[in-house]
Amino acid sequence: MEQRSVGTSGLKVSVVGMGCNNFSRPGTATESLEQSVRVIGAAIDQGVTFFDGADIYGGAPGRSEEFLGVALRGKRDQVVMATKFGHQDFTMPGSEAWGPKGARRYVRSAVEASLSRLQTDWIDLLQMHTPDPETPIEETLEVLTDLVGEGKVRFIGHSNFTGDMAREAAEIAVAEGLESFVSAQNEYSLLARDIENDLLPAAVDLGLGVFPYFPLANGLLTGKYTRDGGGEGRMRSIKSAQLAGVDWDLLERYRRLCERAGHTMLEVTVQWLLGQPSITSVIAGATLVEQVAQNAAAGSAAVPDGVLDAVDEMFAPDRIQWDVMVTEWETWSMTKVTSPRWTTSVPGSGAASTGLAARRARERRPSSSGMVAT
Repeated sequence: MEQRSVGTSGLKVSVVGMGCNNFSRPGTATESLEQSVRVIGAAIDQGVTFFDGADIYGGAPGRSEEFLGVALRGKRDQVVMATKFGHQDFTMPGSEAWGPKGARRYVRSAVEASLSRLQTDWIDLLQMHTPDPETPIEETLEVLTDLVGEGKVRFIGHSNFTGDMAREAAEIAVAEGLESFVSAQNEYSLLARDIENDLLPAAVDLGLGVFPYFPLANGLLTGKYTRDGGGEGRMRSIKSAQLAGVDWDLLERYRRLCERAGHTMLEVTVQWLLGQPSITSVIAGATLVEQVAQNAAAGSAAVPDGVLDAVDEMFAPDRIQWDVMVTEWETWSMTKVTSPRWTTSVPGSGAASTGLAARRARERRPSSSGMVAT
């Protein structure tokens, strides 16, 4: 399978990744450890190298990571393992005393717990799951920098950031001599294109790799669900009210277009995403070995440019009426969040920064070439 670099980091991943949310999830085929191991093994056999998880994924928090750790015994060097910490809407058991989810204690505790569940010594890509309104991003970057220095994390990324948040975090990392985020993960699909006017331009400017989540709109863009009520799965059982707002006429036109082109909706959907700026890997979940094979095939499908152009026009943002799936996060300025230990200002504003990060910044000033000297 084709490999792409995650932004400018040099970290390479398969263009189709494996989303790990369904491992151990009740009601799915991968509720069992045995089936999860089969699916993960099949993905590796198909050339999938990127596995995207999170500490909250699975039937219970942490269970998906535990399943992944078992499945990757003896195969750890064959994959790029990504996980996430600090989702603002979920609380990991035992984490109540760790403080805000971007704070030093929380981040370090979460990473140590993930390493244990994953049965590994390092995480290839550690992602901040959602912004933390209580903690200056400088503090979060400081502890992430420490974890990279200790060899427990190779690269860092963020998820659900706005374009402004991504730019602010990048500016602070450079100014303070800290590790920079190399990737962004946001909702993106033909039915949810908001990031094209926000996060994607920032990703291009900053050299970030972008991982779309919900790339298939939970199966809507693969033909899994139909107007007459056909189709089973999470979307049908949990989000029936949202399905009521679907533009079925649009999806039917899309199905016919794909059929005329000789490709499945899955293949065209994945190839459209891979043709967008900064997209590194399309994260697709699977609970069956056959789904793994279909996802992998979609990553190498040769869909003509003319078909992709027609799809882009068909799903132009001003034509899409259904936006239920879009995840929106309140925009706040991370550089204006303060705590007793940290005072952070926008780099270049002339205001001073205090704390360990500032001391490191004075020791690691940018060289005359503009690169940070180490």
